Amino acid sequence: MQSFEHNRPLELEQYVAVFSAVYAHPALLVEGLAFSLTLMTILLAHELGHYFTCRYYGIDASLPYFLPGPTPIGTLGAFIRIRSPIYTRRALFDVGIAGPLAGFVVLLVALAVGIANSRVVPGIAGRGDLIFGVPVIQQIMQSLMFPGVPSSSISLHPIARGAWGGMLATALNLLPIGQLDGGHIVFALIGRKAHRLLSLVLIGVLVFMGKYFAPSWYVWAALLLLFALRHPVIYDPTKMDRKRGWLGIAALLVFLLTFMLVPLRDVLK
Repeated sequence: MQSFEHNRPLELEQYVAVFSAVYAHPALLVEGLAFSLTLMTILLAHELGHYFTCRYYGIDASLPYFLPGPTPIGTLGAFIRIRSPIYTRRALFDVGIAGPLAGFVVLLVALAVGIANSRVVPGIAGRGDLIFGVPVIQQIMQSLMFPGVPSSSISLHPIARGAWGGMLATALNLLPIGQLDGGHIVFALIGRKAHRLLSLVLIGVLVFMGKYFAPSWYVWAALLLLFALRHPVIYDPTKMDRKRGWLGIAALLVFLLTFMLVPLRDVLK
């Protein structure tokens, strides 16, 4: 919040010094609430979408867990633990898609509020250590509220920064790979063999993206290959109905609106 109020860009020094600063002045935590509560609310809506859909189908699932982490957004996300099998493709589809759609609705509101309270500071993005990617939905809202102003000259309010974190989490979860939400959706729509083939191909695409766009994609490719590629088998020949087909297209649209080829990059590169 201090950077926003004083029209300063985001700097790596802030991340390094944050723990000592908060230890010395605990009241600084209050200034981070606009960002942290926004992001936590988006993540909570996402996980509750999964949770309540599990409850609807009688699937045993835990309440959400949040994972703190030393990342630029301060968290590794959230998850629920599903403790019983999912027996039908329709249930798998509904559980998989409910989280991203619920989170997207909340982040749309947060993004609109955040951008409405942002301000124009010419060239601010180029003066910091990190440049944040701008997903399509953010570009659309910025063009509506700040017509003719480039993204590099908009100082985002912390609420909009929180929404940015929510967009990143939504896009990553909707990657149609393995046991990610997007993987569950694809598995339900096209079956086990096609799902596995598509997952392998897209992990290769992530490696390509790591080489030519952002090295962080190497990390995601490795993690998904090692831990998330296998998917529990569901013996259900039932085909998806037209309504779920349209919802699958909606999930793809949400993915395209929130995805960033380069989520973060060093300003010197």
